[in-house]
Amino acid sequence: MQITIYTDGASRGNPGPGGYGAVLIWGEVEKELSKGYRLTTNNRMELMAVIAALEAMKKNNLDLLIYSDSNYVVKAIEEGWLKNWIRTGFKGGKKNKDLWLRFYKLSQNHKLKFKWVKGHTDNFYNTRCDELATEAADGKHLLIDEGYEKS
Repeated sequence: MQITIYTDGASRGNPGPGGYGAVLIWGEVEKELSKGYRLTTNNRMELMAVIAALEAMKKNNLDLLIYSDSNYVVKAIEEGWLKNWIRTGFKGGKKNKDLWLRFYKLSQNHKLKFKWVKGHTDNFYNTRCDELATEAADGKHLLIDEGYEKS
């Protein structure tokens, strides 16, 4: 059975406080994920939403269909940007190397297909992910995005 995942990231300012939201759907079961960070970027949160969803998988070799409103995330995978970045060692100062390498390692355990969805429209799950991400960004107990703050 295929697992469907919706993801979104948010940043209040770019950089600024941020958060991610994800909804995992397997048959009739739905699980929501979200976390907030005190200082980060929108692109990092878009990618963290995907990473969090992959880290939530309890088995390997799953068919995962991932919806994101981030062209940055979808095109990096579907158009092969990430493979090129890895091949060239992220030459030219490509950002978010820490998260991309974390994603890449996790992605090797599953069969992934990414689809872009227009954000802030009438897609229920994309809207829900946006709500989760913005609520997390506005939360009181924000985490430290060490990969961002140390760079």
